[in-house]
Amino acid sequence: MGGAVGCVFCEIVEGERSAHVVMDAPDVVAFLDMRPLFKGHTLLVPRTHIETLTDLPAESLGSFFGHAQRLAVAMESVLGAAGSFVAMNNRISQSVPHLHVHVVPRNRKDGLRGFFWPRQKYDSDAEAAEYAARLSGAVAGPA
Repeated sequence: MGGAVGCVFCEIVEGERSAHVVMDAPDVVAFLDMRPLFKGHTLLVPRTHIETLTDLPAESLGSFFGHAQRLAVAMESVLGAAGSFVAMNNRISQSVPHLHVHVVPRNRKDGLRGFFWPRQKYDSDAEAAEYAARLSGAVAGPA
C-alpha cells in the first residue's frame, strides 16, 4: 500500500513487525510507542509512506487530524488522563522518517516539563497489550 523499504512504521502498517495496535483504519494505523513518555503514549501514522506533514496531501489533513483528536479523547476517557500532549517533528528530531503524531496522556505534575522527556517502560508485554486494548475500544467505530 505504498510502504518504503526499511521503514519501521511501514513494516508495522504492513504487519511485518509487531506492535500494540490501537487504531487500524483504512487511512491510518496507531500503535503504542515502544519508549513511551507515559503509558498509553500512541503514535498515529498514515498507511502510505509519507515522510513529513508538508508531504501529506491537503485532502488528507482533516481525516488524519480527526483520528488524532479521537486518540486525544481516548486518553482522557479510558486512561483517566487530565489532558493530552499532541505533537510531531518534521525532519529535525524525527526519529523515523515517516509522518507520525505523538498523542500522549497528561496529568498535572506528571514530570513532563519543556523538552525534558523522561521515557518509561511497560512492566510487561501484557501490560502494553492491555493499554492498547483499552484505547482501541475507545476509538473503535466510525470516524
